[in-house]
Amino acid sequence: KALGLGGDMATRVCGSCSAMRLPGLCGPLISLLALCVVARARATQLYSPGDPLTILSSDSLKQTLHNSSAAWLLQFYSSWCGHCIQYSPTWKALAGDVKDWGQAIKIGVLDCAFEKNFEICKDYGIHFYPTFRYFKAHSTVFDVGKTYRGADRELQTVRQLMVNFLQNHSREDWPAACPPLDPARPSEVLALLGQKAEQYTAVIIEDQDSYVGREVILDLMVYEGVTVRRVLSSDRALLEKLGVSSLPSAYLFQPNGSHGPMELQKRLRFFFSSYLKLLPGVRRKQATPADGQMHAGMAGHGAATVWKEFDKSKVYMADLESGLHYLLRVELASHQTLEGEQLKAFKDFVTVVAKLFPGQQSVVKLLETLLEWLVSLPLERIPYDAILDLVNNKMRISGIFLSDRVEWVGCQGSRAELRGYPCSLWTLFHTLTVQAAQRPDALANTGLEEDPLAVLRTMRRYIGTFFGCQECGRHFEEMAKESLEQVKTHNEAVLWLWSKHNQVNNRLAGALSEDPRFPKTQWPTPDLCPACHEETEGLHVWNEEKVLAFLLQHYSATNISPKYAGVPERGAGAAAGRDGPPRRAEFLPGRRATPSPAPPALREPHRHEGQVEEAAGSVRKEHKPGMSFLGLGFSSVDMSLCVLLYAASCVFLMVMFFFFRMRSKRWKFRHGRPYV
Repeated sequence: KALGLGGDMATRVCGSCSAMRLPGLCGPLISLLALCVVARARATQLYSPGDPLTILSSDSLKQTLHNSSAAWLLQFYSSWCGHCIQYSPTWKALAGDVKDWGQAIKIGVLDCAFEKNFEICKDYGIHFYPTFRYFKAHSTVFDVGKTYRGADRELQTVRQLMVNFLQNHSREDWPAACPPLDPARPSEVLALLGQKAEQYTAVIIEDQDSYVGREVILDLMVYEGVTVRRVLSSDRALLEKLGVSSLPSAYLFQPNGSHGPMELQKRLRFFFSSYLKLLPGVRRKQATPADGQMHAGMAGHGAATVWKEFDKSKVYMADLESGLHYLLRVELASHQTLEGEQLKAFKDFVTVVAKLFPGQQSVVKLLETLLEWLVSLPLERIPYDAILDLVNNKMRISGIFLSDRVEWVGCQGSRAELRGYPCSLWTLFHTLTVQAAQRPDALANTGLEEDPLAVLRTMRRYIGTFFGCQECGRHFEEMAKESLEQVKTHNEAVLWLWSKHNQVNNRLAGALSEDPRFPKTQWPTPDLCPACHEETEGLHVWNEEKVLAFLLQHYSATNISPKYAGVPERGAGAAAGRDGPPRRAEFLPGRRATPSPAPPALREPHRHEGQVEEAAGSVRKEHKPGMSFLGLGFSSVDMSLCVLLYAASCVFLMVMFFFFRMRSKRWKFRHGRPYV
């Protein structure tokens, strides 16, 4: 049908083949027709705005290429071309792999099958698909580009050709943001020995035909705090001076003047780049938000933040408990009542957390008490103040406690509005998926015990129903619709969440919500799990078996550090609720909550990811005489009257019992007949 041939035509073709006794020709022809139909059906899905490349058209192509500050590699394709469809995953992977090279060379696509683009493809002389064209930077005259005619179109080959094309630029048309790619002279490297500087300098020592050094230079071009150079291994004196015996190698000159070789598990491009990106003080270059664009509610929080030293190989209980505090006392507290789907989503969330949370006994007991209360409460609508009363231990139950102190440790950011709550929410659900895999019987008798997707479905519903950042929720829902139902086991659930978290990191890398001190990289990094990383045909790949083993260990209960976690105060169960009505704790890092008016940001329908946690502030109900009990409208006077009436009714029933019993005995004595 894509070729204008309907089903009847295909039947006639097949019949003709049979009539002509050419059955061998019929099958391939029908396959070709089917391929064209499938290709046309998938045309609109070949590339999307969410892919890490630029989609061009007849309206934008010439303007984009004219005097561009960066070079371009374009693929002119046709959406009905079967090979173009098969090649599209490789092209997307290439664009993602060189995403950080964008200031030097960009990747784009243009669909010549789109009727609007017919003329522009004709102007550029496109006759076959796919056609790869390179366009130099700073070109001010019309140029059809340089065509790549090689048969090898594998990712590594095309990436290396991009490096060669960049080096073919002259000094006049060199992309302004692209660092030098030519090898440095040995004397320039030796001059760095013992010299102090304002930033790191990394030197990649490699052979003449190696591309590792140039690729690492381009990988780090969007980072500040480090300069990367390359030298060739032909100078043996330099190698002896630096103590380099194997290639490729990297030598690091630190700002304080010290220097030495970089110790890496594997001598691969990804390992070199990741090591340098994680150096202290190395951060991604990013635009600074204008004054006044800071999120509401974060003013003054920076002064209250005290930096805490932490081990990134550990999970911190303080992050998990702080996330629960914010979730229960701030984010959910913006809902006046829970009913319908909201109430069901909340009950499922509490069920999963109560059964799987590997926390302190006081917190687990609080969650279990909340779960029992929700299950036993025969109400279709619950005021959230009632839930808040229990979270704040209004009933003075001994042994339950959730600190209202916010102590971000592994989730702390370089500024108050960065990381924090979103980081802790990711950490919480990673921990829950691992706990579900390691303790498959934990959800017994909850209705969720047979579902390996219990944690992920609960996370999906919570984010879609309650998470303050609606745009973030929309992105997560798109990922869930795409592949969540393909998960069949608990281990697959662990890997699915890890994979999607890395997908989010890749999408948000370089965004304003990224913390420059903690760049959004693919995790786990090589220093945490060297065995998780491999390279196939020049492309970084994950060893998922090793990744799973790492995740099961990293998020296990034994790897959770209690350092900085809140400790129940003496008499915490009795103290809660002593001073009037329950209050929603003020969200200030490292400080005890105090009552204050609710900020407008608390009830905003949209909050940006990475800034959710600081938008909350505090909320307090107005103090009223006659303190409510569980938020259900019963005052302390009501409860006293209930007790009094209960006691009076008991006395009355006892009096009536003895009265009728004595009367019954008297009746039997008068009317009974004696027997001998």
